[in-house]
Amino acid sequence: MQTLTPNVELFHAKRRHFTCSTQTSTFIPTKPLSVFPATKNNREHLRNLENVLKTSSNSIDNFNNKVSSRQDKTTTLLGGLNLARLWPQMKAAVDEMSPKNLKRLQRLLSKSSEERSPKNKLGSKWRELHGSNNWAGLLDPLDEDLRRELVRYGEFVQAAYQGFHSDPEGSPRDVALPDGSYKVTKSLYATSSVRLPKWIDDVAPDLRWMTKQTSWVGYVAVCDDPKEIRRMGRREIVIALRGTATLLEWSENFRPNLVSMPEPKPDPSDPTRPKVECGFNSLYTTGSQHAPSLADSLVAEISRLVDLYAGEELSISVTGHSLGAAIALLAADDIAERVPHAPPVSVFSFGGPRVGNREFADRLDSKGVKVLRVVNSQDVVTKVPGIFADNDKNKQGQNRNNGGIREMVERNNPWAYSHVGAELRVDMKMSPYLKPNADVACCHDLEAYLHLVDGFLASNCPFRTNAKRSLRKLLDEQRSNVKVLYTGKSLRRNRSYVLDYGDVLPSPSS
Repeated sequence: MQTLTPNVELFHAKRRHFTCSTQTSTFIPTKPLSVFPATKNNREHLRNLENVLKTSSNSIDNFNNKVSSRQDKTTTLLGGLNLARLWPQMKAAVDEMSPKNLKRLQRLLSKSSEERSPKNKLGSKWRELHGSNNWAGLLDPLDEDLRRELVRYGEFVQAAYQGFHSDPEGSPRDVALPDGSYKVTKSLYATSSVRLPKWIDDVAPDLRWMTKQTSWVGYVAVCDDPKEIRRMGRREIVIALRGTATLLEWSENFRPNLVSMPEPKPDPSDPTRPKVECGFNSLYTTGSQHAPSLADSLVAEISRLVDLYAGEELSISVTGHSLGAAIALLAADDIAERVPHAPPVSVFSFGGPRVGNREFADRLDSKGVKVLRVVNSQDVVTKVPGIFADNDKNKQGQNRNNGGIREMVERNNPWAYSHVGAELRVDMKMSPYLKPNADVACCHDLEAYLHLVDGFLASNCPFRTNAKRSLRKLLDEQRSNVKVLYTGKSLRRNRSYVLDYGDVLPSPSS
């Protein structure tokens, strides 16, 4: 498994471009450094900064008169950022920000819609992007096409979160997919085997959806745009799964003992059988009187789509965040096992916990299921459950040198977990906008993950200067974890304007 650990460095904001080498951490400037003349005093520099962020006085008046365009609404977000008022506290930080960097910040904050990297034709390399070579040579430095694909899969998961929150007690009428080339073909439901006392619903009737046995967890979508199919080189089936949202799902998360997976001729006494976390397996395989299990409904839908598009080039991409990342592994294993003539299956997960033991990882690999896990170094969820972290090859070698005692303990330990597949490791400290000591929720937040992926170049490079993803949603969801320089009092006051117009949905991954 390929593990990337970013080398956290502090980089001067005046350096504009770097040529990054994968062989060394040395940075070679491709252009002369832009240094301000020494004759400019701080007062003059501040005036220049305010001119960069200055918004016309008409924007506030127009807003009060109900702004008709979304662009007018978003410009008010920056209108109140008065750097002069922040000067006593932020002098050092402002000194290190050039007008060019502030213009870039203004562009990222004031976008009315998401800007994406250009779509390249993937027909000749889609299998490589789908993990045919386990993403060798694509992760460090991060391939541009793979970066865009990862952000796109993350947005499919965000659509699952938003769909659930639009109607947590039932099923969303319409899932707002990030890509109009896809259509939803199936809603997916997961059922918990945990039972709660009935009096809990009587105590909090408005939160009855938190204790429902069966909840909407995601969807199956398929690309039906001929132009997009030609660009990608195949017709893609996407399975998107959200993370934990209900009380019963949280209860399942805290059932960390390993249970054996179903096999044709199981041997209960064999400690080397593939095993997975009890709670994750329960949510995936439990059915109810009113709905089949997530496993049965998903396999039936994928089998139907494979038959429907027989003869075409197909691929299956399973993506999820947190709990959804865990269930994505179970779904991929099940599809490869039970769907006849299944096309290539790949998993793209964000902030996923460990799911099973080493034998489960070997089972996925033997079936040709490819797994790429995006991991934030500060995210504690990716480090649980389990006692031993057995994904370090050097440590595994030490285990063998020690006579295999630790390996024997792991095989017989009910909490002996192992990660699966390749890993793209990002780091919160690489972002110039987020605080390096961001809280646990921010480190696990899906939007923060997409922000870090969008800015990741390589483990020995700084956050890329031409990042495309807007910061407005990150500011709304993780305001307390964004550096103070970007969240002045006036900026926080103007956030309510954006929210009043529904410009930013509540955090789907908090």
